[in-house]
Amino acid sequence: MTKLLLLLGAIILSSVGYVRSDASDHRYKEGDIVPLYANKVGPFHNPSETYRYFDLPFCVPEGVKEKKEALGEVLNGDRLVSAPYKLNFREEKDSEVYCKKKLSKEEVRKFRQAVEKDYYFQMYYDDLPIWGFIGKVDKEIKSDPSEYKYFLYKHIEFEILYNNDRVIEISARMDPHSLVDLTEDKEVDAEFMYTVKWKETETPFEKRMDKYSMSSSLPHHLEIHWFSIINSCVTVLLLTGFLATILMRVLKNDFTKYAQDEEAADDLEETGWKYIHGDVFRFPTRNSLFAASLGSGTQLFTLTIFIFMLALVGVFYPYNRGALFTALVVIYALTSGIAGYTSASFYCQLEGKSWVRNLLLTGCLFCGPLLLTFCFLNTVAITYTATAALPFGTIVVIVLIWTLVTSPLLVLGGIAGKNSKAEFQAPCRTTKYPREIPPLPWYRSAVPQMAMAGFLPFSAIYIELYYIFASVWGHRIYTIYSILFIVFIILIIVTAFITVALTYFQLAAEDHQWWWRSFLCGGSTGLFIYAYCLYYYYARSDMSGFMQTSFFFGYMACICYGFFLMLGTVGFRAALFFVRHIYRSIKCE
Repeated sequence: MTKLLLLLGAIILSSVGYVRSDASDHRYKEGDIVPLYANKVGPFHNPSETYRYFDLPFCVPEGVKEKKEALGEVLNGDRLVSAPYKLNFREEKDSEVYCKKKLSKEEVRKFRQAVEKDYYFQMYYDDLPIWGFIGKVDKEIKSDPSEYKYFLYKHIEFEILYNNDRVIEISARMDPHSLVDLTEDKEVDAEFMYTVKWKETETPFEKRMDKYSMSSSLPHHLEIHWFSIINSCVTVLLLTGFLATILMRVLKNDFTKYAQDEEAADDLEETGWKYIHGDVFRFPTRNSLFAASLGSGTQLFTLTIFIFMLALVGVFYPYNRGALFTALVVIYALTSGIAGYTSASFYCQLEGKSWVRNLLLTGCLFCGPLLLTFCFLNTVAITYTATAALPFGTIVVIVLIWTLVTSPLLVLGGIAGKNSKAEFQAPCRTTKYPREIPPLPWYRSAVPQMAMAGFLPFSAIYIELYYIFASVWGHRIYTIYSILFIVFIILIIVTAFITVALTYFQLAAEDHQWWWRSFLCGGSTGLFIYAYCLYYYYARSDMSGFMQTSFFFGYMACICYGFFLMLGTVGFRAALFFVRHIYRSIKCE
C-alpha cells in the first residue's frame, strides 16, 4: 500500500509539476523580444465573468497569436493572446503611439458599459502578472448617475525591474491625464500610447514571486489567521475536555455497572445503550447508497490530502496559472480506484449482492451533480461568450480522462474490494427482529442533531473561510497553506469528536439507528458552509449579475456537497470506531 501511494504521488507531482517548469526562466540580451500576452478583461467584482481581451474594441495588431494553454489554464478561464505592446528587454519608450483609431458610436457605447462595470485587464509579461483598469467614472459628488462622466485610459506606463539578464518585476500605471471621453454616444478619435521604463534591482530571480506571496503574510493578516487558529484550538480543547470529563466518566460508570452481576444493571433509562447491543450493528437501510457515499467521501478526503501536500511543497505558488485545476482533475482521476475499493468492500460487508449497481452509483454520486451543474453553467457562459465557457476540445479531453482513467480505475478498485472478502467486525450478534425505538423528544431528531453537529466544526473554520472565499471569488492572494492545513486538521478532529458525542447520546436513548445519523451529522458542516455562501454573497462581496450569481452558488453547491460527503465519512468512521470500542468492552450475550 505504501508503494502504491508513493507511485501515485510521483505521478501527481510529474503531472502538475510541469506548470512550474513552464514558468519563464529565460535570459535576455538588450533588445530581445520578451513575451507579453493579453489574457482577459471583465468586471472587477465578478471574477467568473471574464472575456477575451479583444472582445473590447481595442486596436488589434497584425498577426495575433494565441498561446497554447494547458488543461488547467483553460479551466481557469485563461485565453492568452499576443498583446499590442512591444516591451523589448531594456528598451525604453516614451509616449510611443501604437495605434490611432476612430471609435464608432457602438464602440464608444461598449467601452462606456465596460468602464461603468469597473472592467479590469490582465496581462502576463515573462509570466509575471499585470493588472489595470481600462477607464474611470468621474462622479464629481453627483447623485444622479445620468450626470456621471466616463473616461477611457489611452496611455499606459510600464515600469520594469531587471537583474542582469532577467526580468524581476513589472507594474503598470494608467496616466490619469490622458483620457478619452466616452460620456456621449458619438464618434471619438483615440490615440493609444504606452511608455516603458527600466530600472535595475538587486532582487534575485528566485525571489521575484515573493512580493505576491507576502501579500497574504502581512503582520495584520497573520494576526487574524493566528486568532483563527487559537479560536479553533480552544474549540477543540473544550470539546476534548467535554468528552474526557463527561462522556468517558459516564462510560466508566457504565462499564463498572455491567461488570457486576445481572441484578446490579437494571436501570434501563440511565444506561440504555447496553440493552440495544442486539440492534446496534444492524445494517442500515439503503446500504448501496450508504457504501457509495463512504466511497466517494474517502476519495474526496484523499484528494484533499494530496492537494495539501502539493500546496505545502510549493506547487501552487501565486499566478501559477491553472496548476490547482490541473491537480484537481489529475488527482480525482487517479484516486477513483480508492472510491471503488472502499464502496465495494463495505457494500459486500453489508451483505449487498448488486455490487455492479453499487459501483455505478459510486461513480455517479459526486460526478453526476457536478456534471449537471457544469452543463448548466457552461451554457450560461456560452450565452455570455465568456472565457469560462470551455472549448469543445477541452470537454473532449475531460471526457477521455473520465473514460480512460477514472472509470477503469473505479472498476478495478471495485473488483479488488469485492474480492477482498472482508467481513464486518461486529463485537455483538444482531438479533433477528429489531428492537422498538422509544419515543424521543424533538431535539433528538435528525435535523436538530445535524444543526448541533455542524455548528461547532463550522465555528472552528469560519474566520479562515473569509480568506478562502476572497481568494477563490475575488482577487486576494492566499499562500499560507500551512495555517490552512492546521485548520483542516482541527476541522477533522472536531467533526469526529462531536459525531462521537452525539452518537453516544443517541445510543443512550436506545435509538440504534445511528449509521445514517452519524454520516449526516458529520457532513452537516457542508450545509453551514453553504449558508455562509449566502452571507458572503450579500454582505461581504459586490458580485452581481446572473452569470456570476449562478457560477457562485452553482459551484459552491458542488464544493459544499463534496464537503458533506467527506466530513460525513469522517463522522461515520469515528462513530463506528467508538461504537465497536464500547461494545467490545462489555459482555454481550
